[in-house]
Amino acid sequence: MKPKSRSGLLSASTRAFCQEARRTPGYSLLDWLHGYLYARWPYLYIGIGTGEHPLARVVGPLLRLGGRLFPRHGGDGRPTFADGYHGKVVPLEAATQLVTVQEDLNLGDLEQIIPYATARDLVLQHPDHIAVLECPCRAARATPCLPLEVCLIVGEPFASFVLEHHPRRARRITPDEATEILRAEDERGHVHHAFFKDAMLGRFYAICNCCSCCCGAMQAHRHGTPMLASSGYVSVVDTDRCIGCGTCADFCQFHAISVDDGFARIDVSACMGCGVCAAHCPQGAITLLRDPARGEPLEIRELIAGTTLPGPASP
Repeated sequence: MKPKSRSGLLSASTRAFCQEARRTPGYSLLDWLHGYLYARWPYLYIGIGTGEHPLARVVGPLLRLGGRLFPRHGGDGRPTFADGYHGKVVPLEAATQLVTVQEDLNLGDLEQIIPYATARDLVLQHPDHIAVLECPCRAARATPCLPLEVCLIVGEPFASFVLEHHPRRARRITPDEATEILRAEDERGHVHHAFFKDAMLGRFYAICNCCSCCCGAMQAHRHGTPMLASSGYVSVVDTDRCIGCGTCADFCQFHAISVDDGFARIDVSACMGCGVCAAHCPQGAITLLRDPARGEPLEIRELIAGTTLPGPASP
């Protein structure tokens, strides 16, 4: 069943969301309601999800009960929670490509890139329509990392929906401004995640710039819910250049780096290939190397060209 809209009852951006929902195969009324609630009240939604909102004490037990009564786990072929809501780690260059696309795109079912059962389409309509939103994860924390304006909502119908419903927390920006936000967050050592969600029409809708202390997805990932997919790269240390200063370990949001015997050591099992360590190594001793076991990178230019290029990536 698809949601119906009447111009007298729904705002313009909500009508656009409804219209796009009708064109999305397999997208139900329940999906639409979930997506509407998520996008309309993201601070409440994320605050409850991270346990920071007072309602989490009431809603949390109900959600856990629902999970026991109606389990979603991969063993029986049904999708997990992470299948429907997840992020793909993207190094700075790949993140920049996502906010500087010059054409509409429809790239569906990116299984090799987004290794989840659902929510893995990359459909960009008016990709130059970008909103920056105050990060719901950071806003939920008592002492958040700053600045708050770091969540980039990309394309339609998402950007207009956020701008119309959150005028005090969101503003329209240009691709150049989005690029500057990405670069500034990269300098702070934060990780870029391209987010996909089943309730958001089953596709990419945002780039978040995440720190492990505030990000709800990174918090869930640490506690066993695999919400984040590797970039497709892994960090590699050149021991001839490494001086064991520990700067990379200080910046690593995934706690994948230690300094042993005077050299940086990468825990490959924990490394997500974000490139933050490479960008901040004062000796230039760390690079990103393609790791086929981690899936394909989310790199728009290569996807448009129909190829995925191997080899080292720019940090």
